[in-house]
Amino acid sequence: MTTKIVPVASAHPAFDQVAALFDDYRAHYGHPSSPESTRSWLHDQLAQHRFSAAAAIQADHVCGFITATIMPASLRLGTAWSIRDLYVAPHHRRSGIANALLQHIIYNARAAGAHRVSLQTETDNIPALTLYTEVGFQPVTGLELLNLTLDPTHQEPGETP
Repeated sequence: MTTKIVPVASAHPAFDQVAALFDDYRAHYGHPSSPESTRSWLHDQLAQHRFSAAAAIQADHVCGFITATIMPASLRLGTAWSIRDLYVAPHHRRSGIANALLQHIIYNARAAGAHRVSLQTETDNIPALTLYTEVGFQPVTGLELLNLTLDPTHQEPGETP
C-alpha cells in the first residue's frame, strides 16, 4: 500500500485524524485521553507556528505523524531542527512508516540549510533507538539534559495573586 507523507496544518483535511492519533500517542505514554483538549492544543501549536507536523497517510487514513521545531543555532548562525514527537499506530508499525516520517523531516531540514536534526527518546525505547541509529542519529556525549519543572501555583516574592 502506498504511503504519502504530507505536511499538516490545522486547516488540513487530515488534521482531525492527526489530532485523534496524537491523543492515542499521549495515552500510550500514560496520559489520560482527552480528545478535545488534545485537538485544541495541537491546533494552537500549529496555528502559532510553534512546531510543524507531517502525517503518514494510506488510503485517506492517517497511520502516523511526526512533529518538529526549528530553533536558532546561535554559534553557527543557522538553524537546528528538533523532532519532538513521532508516533505510528500500533497496527502500522514495522512497515517503514516511522522511517519515512524521519526521512521527510531530514530532507526538509537539509533543504532549509539546517546544521543538524536532533531528537530524544527514553533510554529503554529499544525499537526507537534502533531505528534512529540505523538512520544515522548518534548519541550526544558531553552534554546533560536538565529540566526545571515550573509550578503554575508558585509565586515569586513580591508578586500579587
